[in-house]
Amino acid sequence: MKGFGIIGLGTIAKTHADAIESLHDCQFVAGFNKSIDKANAFCSSYENAKGYDDIDKFLKDPSLDIVTIATPSGSHLEYALKALKAKKHIIVEKPLEITSERCDLIIQCARENNVTAAGIFQSRFFSAPQLVKKAIDNGKFGKLSICDAQVKWFRSQEYYDSAQWRGTWALDGGGALMNQGIHAIDLLLWLCGPVDEVSAYTALRSHTNIEVEDTAVAILKFKNGALGVIEGTTSSYPGFLKKIDICGSLGSASIEEENLVKYQFSNETEEDKNDFKKLNNIAYSEGGAGSPKVSSFDSHAKVFEDVVNAINENREPLISATDAKKAVTLIEAIYKSARESRPVKL
Repeated sequence: MKGFGIIGLGTIAKTHADAIESLHDCQFVAGFNKSIDKANAFCSSYENAKGYDDIDKFLKDPSLDIVTIATPSGSHLEYALKALKAKKHIIVEKPLEITSERCDLIIQCARENNVTAAGIFQSRFFSAPQLVKKAIDNGKFGKLSICDAQVKWFRSQEYYDSAQWRGTWALDGGGALMNQGIHAIDLLLWLCGPVDEVSAYTALRSHTNIEVEDTAVAILKFKNGALGVIEGTTSSYPGFLKKIDICGSLGSASIEEENLVKYQFSNETEEDKNDFKKLNNIAYSEGGAGSPKVSSFDSHAKVFEDVVNAINENREPLISATDAKKAVTLIEAIYKSARESRPVKL
């Protein structure tokens, strides 16, 4: 039995706890929050969970093996290092941290303490991206030409006003890209490989009293020679589904959240047609486009299950901390390009 704890009991914590409880031989055993009342109230909904407001006592809970971190982004490092030094495996909500340097400190500490550090990019576990990834790796798309990610979402002013950390560089680490668009950016990198150079613009279009962008556009040159565009905004009412387009010399695909809306090849097989039919009408289950609330814990459960299996099998999880850092590094380069009005090499 693997005992899980959660650090930070805000909006996403229930998704974490329900995902943990759904897994075989896993149990939510401890929750940490700076408010003991909030910790106790949250944990009271789960039979075997105990609330803590002392991080050291939380980490000394003898039933605790794995910790998920769901605090504001810019505080991930503090709690990650404490957990890793206590020899606990960690799974960190996106982004892993808000700078590459802070990500590196997490990665280094995990290595030094011989424990696993993983990130959460649950979209990788959807069937459509898994299928497209396999097809790319098998050469079915030929030479990739254009690879795009679109996250045209909506967040109200009330969303940013609901917590002091939202929309700040210190704790949010950025805006529409670092907080919302990062899921699509991770998918794009996972599918198409690393980026060589980026040129970008960012803007604040419709929100007030925030330090970061609510709109961004970046032009990418991938190391494999493909070009691409990232569009991210929280100023697009009422919000559109996250979209990934992959175009190549032999085929193209388009994914909207879980749904495969295009999947066609010049040498198309019956298997390709059947795969498309199977994944062409997937019900939309995740939150995002118009609300930060996640409506299903299934994809989080798959992330957690992979980490548990990786620990048991002594291998890296699909989304290792090193892998989770890649999207942060690209977003940093986009911000630098926009700030300095020039292309930036990675």
